[in-house]
Amino acid sequence: MNLQTELDAILRRSAPLMQVLTTMRELAPPDWMVFSGAVYQRVLNHLGGRPIDYGIRDYDVGYFDASDTSYDAEDIVIRRVAAAFEPPLRELVEVRNQARVHLWFEGKFGEHYSPLSCTAEALTRFESPMFAVGVRLGPDDAIAVEAPFGLEDLFARRLRPNPTRPSINFARTVARATVRWPELEVVG
Repeated sequence: MNLQTELDAILRRSAPLMQVLTTMRELAPPDWMVFSGAVYQRVLNHLGGRPIDYGIRDYDVGYFDASDTSYDAEDIVIRRVAAAFEPPLRELVEVRNQARVHLWFEGKFGEHYSPLSCTAEALTRFESPMFAVGVRLGPDDAIAVEAPFGLEDLFARRLRPNPTRPSINFARTVARATVRWPELEVVG
Protein backbone atom coordinates (compact mmCIF):
# COMPACT_ATOMS: atom_id res chain seq x y z
CA MET A 1 0.00 0.00 0.00
CA ASN A 2 1.44 3.40 -0.90
CA LEU A 3 1.39 6.24 1.62
CA GLN A 4 -1.37 8.20 -0.08
CA THR A 5 -3.64 5.14 -0.10
CA GLU A 6 -2.83 4.53 3.57
CA LEU A 7 -3.56 8.16 4.41
CA ASP A 8 -6.91 7.91 2.64
CA ALA A 9 -7.84 4.78 4.61
CA ILE A 10 -6.86 6.38 7.94
CA LEU A 11 -8.78 9.59 7.32
CA ARG A 12 -11.93 7.76 6.24
CA ARG A 13 -12.03 6.03 9.66
CA SER A 14 -12.87 9.37 11.30
CA ALA A 15 -16.58 10.10 11.01
CA PRO A 16 -16.19 13.72 12.23
CA LEU A 17 -13.45 14.46 9.69
CA MET A 18 -15.48 12.93 6.88
CA GLN A 19 -18.43 15.08 7.95
CA VAL A 20 -16.24 18.19 7.80
CA LEU A 21 -14.91 17.20 4.36
CA THR A 22 -18.39 16.47 3.02
CA THR A 23 -19.84 19.71 4.37
CA MET A 24 -16.96 21.80 3.04
CA ARG A 25 -17.36 20.18 -0.37
CA GLU A 26 -21.03 21.24 -0.33
CA LEU A 27 -20.24 24.80 0.80
CA ALA A 28 -17.39 25.04 -1.72
CA PRO A 29 -15.50 28.15 -0.66
CA PRO A 30 -12.82 28.94 -3.26
CA ASP A 31 -9.69 26.76 -3.16
CA TRP A 32 -10.66 25.15 0.17
CA MET A 33 -8.67 22.51 2.03
CA VAL A 34 -8.64 20.87 5.47
CA PHE A 35 -5.14 20.75 6.91
CA SER A 36 -2.94 20.81 9.97
CA GLY A 37 -3.82 18.68 13.01
CA ALA A 38 -7.12 17.53 11.54
CA VAL A 39 -5.01 15.49 9.11
CA TYR A 40 -1.57 14.74 10.58
CA GLN A 41 -2.79 13.99 14.11
CA ARG A 42 -4.99 11.18 12.85
CA VAL A 43 -2.02 9.52 11.16
CA LEU A 44 0.10 9.83 14.31
CA ASN A 45 -2.78 8.43 16.38
CA HIS A 46 -3.20 5.47 14.03
CA LEU A 47 0.53 4.70 13.94
CA GLY A 48 0.75 4.99 17.73
CA GLY A 49 -2.24 2.73 18.40
CA ARG A 50 -4.36 5.55 19.82
CA PRO A 51 -8.02 6.21 19.01
CA ILE A 52 -8.20 7.91 15.62
CA ASP A 53 -9.70 11.15 16.99
CA TYR A 54 -7.45 11.35 20.08
CA GLY A 55 -6.52 14.93 20.93
CA ILE A 56 -8.27 16.59 18.00
CA ARG A 57 -8.94 20.14 19.14
CA ASP A 58 -10.08 21.71 15.88
CA TYR A 59 -10.45 21.38 12.14
CA ASP A 60 -8.40 23.96 10.29
CA VAL A 61 -9.95 24.85 6.95
CA GLY A 62 -8.20 27.19 4.58
CA TYR A 63 -9.67 28.81 1.52
CA PHE A 64 -8.29 31.43 -0.83
CA ASP A 65 -10.16 34.52 -1.94
CA ALA A 66 -7.96 37.46 -2.90
CA SER A 67 -10.93 39.48 -4.20
CA ASP A 68 -11.67 40.81 -0.70
CA THR A 69 -9.11 40.35 2.08
CA SER A 70 -11.07 42.27 4.69
CA TYR A 71 -11.96 40.64 7.96
CA ASP A 72 -15.62 41.39 7.24
CA ALA A 73 -15.53 39.25 4.08
CA GLU A 74 -13.77 36.43 5.94
CA ASP A 75 -16.28 36.68 8.77
CA ILE A 76 -19.14 36.10 6.33
CA VAL A 77 -17.50 32.80 5.31
CA ILE A 78 -16.77 31.89 8.93
CA ARG A 79 -20.44 32.41 9.86
CA ARG A 80 -21.69 30.51 6.80
CA VAL A 81 -19.48 27.54 7.64
CA ALA A 82 -20.44 27.60 11.33
CA ALA A 83 -24.13 27.59 10.40
CA ALA A 84 -23.60 24.40 8.37
CA PHE A 85 -22.52 22.40 11.43
CA GLU A 86 -24.17 21.31 14.66
CA PRO A 87 -22.22 21.35 17.95
CA PRO A 88 -19.58 20.28 18.69
CA LEU A 89 -18.25 20.66 15.12
CA ARG A 90 -19.69 24.17 14.91
CA GLU A 91 -17.19 25.26 17.54
CA LEU A 92 -14.31 23.15 16.21
CA VAL A 93 -14.21 24.06 12.50
CA GLU A 94 -11.92 27.08 12.09
CA VAL A 95 -12.01 28.70 8.65
CA ARG A 96 -9.44 31.24 7.48
CA ASN A 97 -8.87 33.02 4.19
CA GLN A 98 -5.28 32.23 3.27
CA ALA A 99 -5.19 35.39 1.11
CA ARG A 100 -5.16 37.45 4.31
CA VAL A 101 -2.85 35.45 6.63
CA HIS A 102 0.04 37.82 5.93
CA LEU A 103 -2.01 40.63 7.46
CA TRP A 104 -2.07 39.12 10.97
CA PHE A 105 0.56 36.36 11.16
CA GLU A 106 3.55 38.42 12.30
CA GLY A 107 1.55 40.08 15.06
CA LYS A 108 0.40 36.72 16.38
CA PHE A 109 3.53 34.57 15.87
CA GLY A 110 6.38 37.08 15.68
CA GLU A 111 7.53 35.93 12.24
CA HIS A 112 7.31 37.64 8.86
CA TYR A 113 4.84 36.03 6.46
CA SER A 114 4.69 37.10 2.83
CA PRO A 115 1.40 36.91 0.91
CA LEU A 116 0.29 33.55 -0.47
CA SER A 117 -0.94 32.82 -3.99
CA CYS A 118 -3.20 29.85 -3.11
CA THR A 119 -4.21 27.63 -0.20
CA ALA A 120 -1.73 24.84 -1.04
CA GLU A 121 1.14 27.32 -0.80
CA ALA A 122 0.34 27.71 2.91
CA LEU A 123 1.50 24.12 3.42
CA THR A 124 5.01 25.09 2.28
CA ARG A 125 5.17 27.46 5.26
CA PHE A 126 4.18 24.98 7.97
CA GLU A 127 6.78 24.47 10.72
CA SER A 128 7.54 20.88 9.76
CA PRO A 129 7.10 18.72 6.66
CA MET A 130 5.28 16.28 8.96
CA PHE A 131 2.50 18.86 9.41
CA ALA A 132 2.34 19.99 5.77
CA VAL A 133 -0.53 17.84 4.53
CA GLY A 134 -3.90 19.07 3.32
CA VAL A 135 -6.91 17.27 1.90
CA ARG A 136 -10.19 17.99 0.16
CA LEU A 137 -13.05 15.75 -0.86
CA GLY A 138 -13.87 15.70 -4.55
CA PRO A 139 -17.28 15.30 -6.19
CA ASP A 140 -16.45 11.61 -6.78
CA ASP A 141 -15.72 11.15 -3.02
CA ALA A 142 -11.99 10.81 -3.73
CA ILE A 143 -9.73 12.48 -1.18
CA ALA A 144 -7.26 14.75 -2.97
CA VAL A 145 -4.00 15.17 -1.04
CA GLU A 146 -1.61 18.13 -1.08
CA ALA A 147 1.75 17.39 0.53
CA PRO A 148 4.54 19.61 -0.85
CA PHE A 149 7.21 17.76 1.14
CA GLY A 150 5.67 14.32 0.61
CA LEU A 151 4.19 11.99 3.22
CA GLU A 152 7.38 10.21 4.28
CA ASP A 153 8.10 12.35 7.36
CA LEU A 154 4.54 11.96 8.59
CA PHE A 155 4.49 8.19 8.27
CA ALA A 156 8.01 7.92 9.72
CA ARG A 157 6.82 10.13 12.63
CA ARG A 158 9.81 12.35 11.95
CA LEU A 159 9.50 15.91 13.24
CA ARG A 160 12.02 18.19 11.59
CA PRO A 161 12.05 21.88 10.76
CA ASN A 162 10.71 23.09 7.45
CA PRO A 163 13.82 23.14 5.22
CA THR A 164 12.58 26.16 3.26
CA ARG A 165 11.17 28.27 6.10
CA PRO A 166 12.74 27.69 9.51
CA SER A 167 10.59 28.91 12.39
CA ILE A 168 11.72 30.65 15.57
CA ASN A 169 8.91 28.74 17.29
CA PHE A 170 10.06 25.22 16.33
CA ALA A 171 11.38 24.30 19.81
CA ARG A 172 8.01 25.17 21.34
CA THR A 173 6.25 23.06 18.69
CA VAL A 174 8.54 20.09 19.43
CA ALA A 175 7.84 20.35 23.16
CA ARG A 176 4.06 20.31 22.62
CA ALA A 177 4.12 17.50 20.04
CA THR A 178 6.39 15.15 21.98
CA VAL A 179 4.15 15.36 25.05
CA ARG A 180 1.28 13.98 22.96
CA TRP A 181 3.35 11.61 20.81
CA PRO A 182 6.55 10.71 22.70
CA GLU A 183 7.47 8.23 19.96
CA LEU A 184 8.23 11.06 17.51
CA GLU A 185 11.75 11.21 16.14
CA VAL A 186 12.93 14.81 16.42
CA VAL A 187 15.53 15.85 13.85
CA GLY A 188 17.22 19.23 13.83
